[in-house]
Amino acid sequence: YVLIKLKVLAPDHGQARHAKMEDLLAKAGDKPVYFVPATLRPETMYGQTNCFVLPEGEYGAYLVDAINEIFVMSARSARGLSCQVLAGTNDYYTKEFGKIECLETFTGHELLGLPLKAPLSTYEKVYTLPLLTISMNKGTGVVTSVPSDAPDDYVSLKALQDKPDFRAKYDITDDMVMPYSVVPIISIEGYGNAS
Repeated sequence: YVLIKLKVLAPDHGQARHAKMEDLLAKAGDKPVYFVPATLRPETMYGQTNCFVLPEGEYGAYLVDAINEIFVMSARSARGLSCQVLAGTNDYYTKEFGKIECLETFTGHELLGLPLKAPLSTYEKVYTLPLLTISMNKGTGVVTSVPSDAPDDYVSLKALQDKPDFRAKYDITDDMVMPYSVVPIISIEGYGNAS
């Protein structure tokens, strides 16, 4: 897997559920805070339209002290990261093998509706949206969404766009989903560019 770093931006909708993230961003100072979905398809990142979390999932903000950054992910994946070597070095992601500091915990619900800066994305800003089928025991518990090349991503984004009651259930506002269209990135002969 490759971790994709989606930078958390200052919450912009005045939602009370973002109070813990606002506090974390203030305490972090110049340390960036990232959601880190794991992907096998990093070449598709140009087509990101949003990021998914499991509303009932349990997430943490973990200090990755070797690179002075904070990653939002599941506890299981944070522990795994603390045992990994940084590419091109003999150093681990954390100063002590197998140990990683959790700065804050969140439910997925508390992370919904957060604005993110997705690397290489066509969109300047994307939002964290609910996905009810995430397995917290696979990857990082965070899923980046590229609807042009992942049918599940397309169906999930379309459901949020087409169902106002579904958006309302999770306090997702129209501007978090409605302006986002499929971004064609890979063209396959006989299938087109949004397969």
